[in-house]
Amino acid sequence: MFESSLFLIMIIGILGIGSQWISWKFNLPAIVVMSVTGLLAGPILGLLNPHEQFGNLYKPMISIAVAIILFEGSLKLVFREIKDLGHSIYRIVTFGALLAWITGSFAAHFIAGLSWAVSFVIGGLLIVTGPTVILPLLRQAKLKARPAAILKWEAIIVDPLGALLAVFSYEIIRFFVLEQVTINQLVLFFLASLFAVLLGWILGKFIAQMFEKGQIPEFLKSPIVFAVVIFCFTIPNEIMHETGLLSVTAMGITLANLNISSINDIRHFKENISVMLVSAIFIMLTASLSFETLVNVFNLKILAFVFIMLFFIRPLSIWLSTFHTELTTQEKVLVSWIAPRGIVALTVSGYFSSILISEGFTDATILVPLTFSLVFATVVLHGFSMRWLGQKLGLAAEGEPGILIVGSNYFTVELAKSLTNLDIPVLISDSSWSKLQFAKQHGFKKTYYGELLAQKTEHRLDLTSYDILIAATELDAYNALVCNNFIPEMGRNNVFQLSLRESDKDNLSELAHTSRGLILFSKGITWEHLNKLIERGYVFRSVQLTEDDRNEVVENDQPEDSIKILLLKKSGKISFFTLHDQPQGEPGDSVLILTPSY
Repeated sequence: MFESSLFLIMIIGILGIGSQWISWKFNLPAIVVMSVTGLLAGPILGLLNPHEQFGNLYKPMISIAVAIILFEGSLKLVFREIKDLGHSIYRIVTFGALLAWITGSFAAHFIAGLSWAVSFVIGGLLIVTGPTVILPLLRQAKLKARPAAILKWEAIIVDPLGALLAVFSYEIIRFFVLEQVTINQLVLFFLASLFAVLLGWILGKFIAQMFEKGQIPEFLKSPIVFAVVIFCFTIPNEIMHETGLLSVTAMGITLANLNISSINDIRHFKENISVMLVSAIFIMLTASLSFETLVNVFNLKILAFVFIMLFFIRPLSIWLSTFHTELTTQEKVLVSWIAPRGIVALTVSGYFSSILISEGFTDATILVPLTFSLVFATVVLHGFSMRWLGQKLGLAAEGEPGILIVGSNYFTVELAKSLTNLDIPVLISDSSWSKLQFAKQHGFKKTYYGELLAQKTEHRLDLTSYDILIAATELDAYNALVCNNFIPEMGRNNVFQLSLRESDKDNLSELAHTSRGLILFSKGITWEHLNKLIERGYVFRSVQLTEDDRNEVVENDQPEDSIKILLLKKSGKISFFTLHDQPQGEPGDSVLILTPSY
């Protein structure tokens, strides 16, 4: 329908990012929303067909985007986070993947009716989950650190392995069935895979050294990494199809574990790029499917195959591969259910479908419908069930989003106790042992001892349950630093700090709003002022608004020097009173106020 490629790119961008926003707004799995949007725009309504409209550029665009997404995901694979899970993950990505490949191939042959040759190709391909589907689902589901780490590592490691298994199966087919491949070419396949891993490791080390020695200016770091990732993917891929995915994964893991000071900046940049790429790719892939493919999805053989993959093969491979490992029963149940397939499965199945048909395997015509049916089924079922199942098994954040308070003092301890009485989860963090002992002595036990900005804290402290941060130490600059550090994870509107002190020596009030958190309460309500009020006997009171009440009425009913802290909506949403935002309540909402005890 859209003749202009520029207009087509615009539409894909709007549909992709719009789907992401809708999923965030209504708390829906983003992958599901994007898949449905692509199907509506493509085969159902016929508004666009990116495969035809982009022509020869379609496959390179998808391939490079997948490489960047896989690299971004591998940047999160820090070995420290799996020090207690290494054995399990190793078993899952080796024995578990092998078992899934073999049993999946048997299912494709006996259930879907495919030939043995085609079955082993699709069986290898369908072991992949991949970061394009797992990472968005993990952000939405808010699983605890251990199960999230297992699913993340499996997805990113197995993603290139599944594609390589499909390639290996195809090479074996040509060797035994078509007799078009010699033993030397099989050896070349393994050498090409080894070369891909080695190239990724070398490029990762090279980039790290260039960064640490100051050979690359800050403004060029992300662009250079971007260019090197494309190089790292393209060169091995030209030697042997799909080995490029292995190369970028090796490069990302290498960089992630070298403790480079610039890695966080690169990671945040790549995360933003990946969100846009995932959005665009899912729209493009689903919109490019033919109506015939959608009809074939309802083939009884395909539906039976999907059922077996979901309820037999995946659980079997996980339970057998994790036998006598450190995983709990609850973790095994969750991991054995969650295995959504995504972009790599769809793109590579399309590639092998065409070449297998050209080699005379006519049954390969159902590879794309079969793959899409499994992708869509797993995306929908796992997308909507991950958080629910995680909560039922005690592996996800429970209840309403909590608040992380940095700094233990009179004000924060009493605030934390009041918030807890409102059923809001609270954690107080401080790097001073004596200050945390003060909190415990005054009746608040849920604390964390350690420097919140230290790298090791990321692996010691699970912040899944906390969506809001309040920096409330006596140091304004430190509060700003903490807020700035957590803005990418929690969002600018969920990171707060106390009002900045004004003195002749400091001009912290001129600190740019982009370099600090939102300022709580009114101007001049500083750390010293709040703690003095608590020492003088001020207390926190929760006032529920009635039909006739509004914030102004509550304020007039309280002593003049009372301070409004937050508004707790009936829905459970928390809105703090800040320097520039005074939220308006409705009947049934509650306002937390700091007021004299008389």
